[in-house]
Order: sequence, then structure tokens, then C-alpha cells
Amino acid sequence: MAKQAADTLGLDGVYLDPLWRITTELTPLEHELLGCWWVRRLGFVAHAGAAAITTTQTYSRLEHSLGVLALTARFAPDDAVARASALLHDIGHLPFSHTFESIAGADHHRLDHHRLGRDRLAELDPVLRRHGLSADAILARETEDAARLRSRHQLGLDHLDSFLRSGQAHGRTTEPPAETLNRLRLVDGGIDTDGDTADFLAALIAAEALAQCSPANVAPHAVLRDVAATLLEGARENAGEDAREEVTRIASMTDDQFWALALSNPRTAATTERLRRMPGSWAVHQLDPGDPDQRGGPGDPGSRAPWGLEYRIERLYVDLPTVDGQDAPPLQGLPTLPIRYRVSARLGFLDGQGRLPEDFDRMDQPTIAALVDGDPPRTDHPTAFRSAPLG
Repeated sequence: MAKQAADTLGLDGVYLDPLWRITTELTPLEHELLGCWWVRRLGFVAHAGAAAITTTQTYSRLEHSLGVLALTARFAPDDAVARASALLHDIGHLPFSHTFESIAGADHHRLDHHRLGRDRLAELDPVLRRHGLSADAILARETEDAARLRSRHQLGLDHLDSFLRSGQAHGRTTEPPAETLNRLRLVDGGIDTDGDTADFLAALIAAEALAQCSPANVAPHAVLRDVAATLLEGARENAGEDAREEVTRIASMTDDQFWALALSNPRTAATTERLRRMPGSWAVHQLDPGDPDQRGGPGDPGSRAPWGLEYRIERLYVDLPTVDGQDAPPLQGLPTLPIRYRVSARLGFLDGQGRLPEDFDRMDQPTIAALVDGDPPRTDHPTAFRSAPLG
């Protein structure tokens, strides 16, 4: 009898992945892990990060992790370590996935999903040991696999699921992913395929890279990073070097918990409300990398500057499959890194504290659209493009 729902609990001992159309018989360990909070939490973390606000890519990290498990079970059904690693590989993510990483000063508080992943994996060690595995074994396999794929710049199962799942969400795929899967081979942890399929995957990967550079991705990431930076600044101002506990609490939140925190804090409430209600109210301008007057804070992919928020893209994921055992030619036509942007508010009717007008709730959509589209970026109004100040 067919499953009535593609549940993420393994209620009947199986998981049916709706993207890949793979039915996976779950092991007792996998079934237990699906009941652990660090895995369940991924269901409340958007895989696309802040872009889930502005695009149709709204699925969760849990859906992605289960997809990687399904792929691993298909290619290596008896490799218990690989299967557990697939399910657990994303547990270190912060709210909104990669959005908040590399914020200035965050590394001091270990806001890095690799570090957090190791800590959370250690918490799951008793569960793993009950089933004959260990956190050390999982970590060693993840490290080994990542180093091997990185050295060859080769596509693995993790990014394969990401590119196809994203491609499906954005309408880029030209055939069901399950059909593509039938032409793929896993060789030493990397994807190998024929020339035509490699070209199809390369097109998806290039489209994903270009989408990462689009205003729909850049604007919400820049603004939400500024909100997170403001909250972290507040934690440091209030507790100094003892801020670690608050920072750790923020890092452990789900997306909805972070929204609640940002909406309740006087320093971030106005910007957060505007981002949720009017995410199109920020303009994105790509900057000339050679203009020194446009630079923001050094070493921070999202920093404040006198004219708004600077957002930088320093890495694009462009690992490719091999073609019948040979390296694929590199992608062409991608922008040169790093790419720098200015993100500034388009609304001219914000008050001196960066708040929406009192009658905003009574405005109809044409009025709002006219205000958004008709106003130039307000680069002379600091609170129009950064979080509202306290008080």
C-alpha cells in the first residue's frame, strides 16, 4: 500500500522522498535520530536562508538532509556511517542557514556551522553509540569526504540534492529529478555521468550561482544580516565578554524564534517588520570593485557603510560532475569574485526612527507599490537602511 503522507518521522519505518522518488527503509538509528531535536530543528530552518522570504525556494534543511539520506541509501545502502552522516551533516546550521555566518565579531563566539555541528554531534554521541557508531566516526567520515571532493572540485551527493531541489523549486529542471538520477553514478564519493547529463547539471549549477547574485537573494540577506549584527552588538554591549550565553542561544534558534526575537527588540523591530511586510523596499546596486570610496568594513561579507549596507559574495558553489571519469570543463560566464553590492532603502516615508508610517496597515497595495517604485534610494537617511536605534 502506498504511503498516505511523505512524513519526516519514519512512522512506518520508511521515508519516501518526493523529489527523488526514493523509498528508504530507515535503520533503527535513523528512526531514533529523526526524533532528536537537533535533527527535528532543521525542519524550522530554511535551506535558502533569507532568500526564502523573497523566492519560491522555501523548503527546509530537514527536507534537504532527508534527500541526501535517500541518495546515500540508494548508492551505498549498507554504509551505516555514510547514512548517518547524510542525515546529520547540517545540524550545525544557524537560523536561516548560512545567512549569519562571517558577521563581524561572530567568529569570536563560534558562530560557524562547522564548529556548531561538531558540538551538536557530540551531544548525539550517546544515541550513536547505542547503535554501534560514534560522533568521532561521523566527523571523521565527513572530514574525509569533504576534503576528497574539495581537492577534485567534484559534485557530491550533498550539493547534488541542493542543486536539483533548488532547480525544481525555481522551475529550472526540464525533467523529473528521478529520471536524471537514473543516469548518475557514484564513484569514490563523487558524481559521474554522461556528457549530456553533465551539461544539464552544469546549467543548473550555473543558474544557481547567478540566482545567488540576484537582488532577490542579496537584499534579504544583507538586511537580515544587519538585524543579526545589531542583536549581537546589543548582547556584547549588555554583557561584554559574558555575551557567549546569549549568542549561543541565538545560534540555536529556529527561523521563527529568530523572527520573534528580532520583532521584540526595539533596535531591530522596525527593520524586521519592514523586511517581512515589504521585502522589495530595498534597492540593490552592484558596486565597482575598483572604487575605494565604496568600501565597507574589511573582511565582512555584510557590513554597514555611510551610504547603506555593503554585501559581498565571496564564494559560489560550482563543483561539477565528472564525465565518464574525466573532469568536466569549468563553467563559463560567471561573475568575477568577490562581487560587492550596495543595499539601501527605497522608501522615503520612513520616520526618523526608521519606522513605517502609522497608517501603513490601512494602505492598499497600489499605494504601497507606488511609494516603493517611485522613491530613489535614500542614501542620506542612515535609519532608512540600517536597524532603528535604541530609544
